[in-house]
Amino acid sequence: MDLIQTIAAGSGLAWASGLRLYAVVFLAGMLGRFGYVTLPGDLGVLTNWAVIGTSGVLFAVEFFADKIPGFDSVWDAIHTFIRIPAGAMLAVGAMSSSVDPAWLLAAGLIGGTLASGSHLTKAGTRALINTSPEPFSNWAASFSEEALVVGGLYAAFTQPWVFFALLAIFMVLAIWLVPKLWRGVRFVLQRLRGLRDSVSGVVAGRQTA
Repeated sequence: MDLIQTIAAGSGLAWASGLRLYAVVFLAGMLGRFGYVTLPGDLGVLTNWAVIGTSGVLFAVEFFADKIPGFDSVWDAIHTFIRIPAGAMLAVGAMSSSVDPAWLLAAGLIGGTLASGSHLTKAGTRALINTSPEPFSNWAASFSEEALVVGGLYAAFTQPWVFFALLAIFMVLAIWLVPKLWRGVRFVLQRLRGLRDSVSGVVAGRQTA
């Protein structure tokens, strides 16, 4: 695997981990185990059956957790502290351990940035979608994210330049979109707090009367 393919694979794994970390580890491990892809650097560890089994179980749990409106946002909040460091680790793992430590540090920083960009975009989008009482938009978003992960990993391993172009577009959109998403989330939370205070005031008034 040449340098461009290595960078694309590491970037793809890091970016996709911000959306579906366990699916990424499981799919990469299975594809590497059966020889469909060549995992770069030290990522051969993903083909270990212990890693495949653990990530497979967690992938199954996340598959259903991500489709429960409201709970998916709780899941995302918890995984802020898991997906982003894991994205950095996958990017570092894509580089050979014999590489200059400065390059490993750079890979980790880039991987963490890519993972945080995809994670924050996903989490903000889901938080807004969850303001709707119907579950169908949540399910559509969840399945779309899974398709995006599969398509992104395919491009990263087979069409690196196409992946780089799509990744650049995604990151530009994320930089533009994330602040707007989180302003929307903050506005919704403020409205909910205002509604809660109004209800509390009415209840307190009735009790006093």
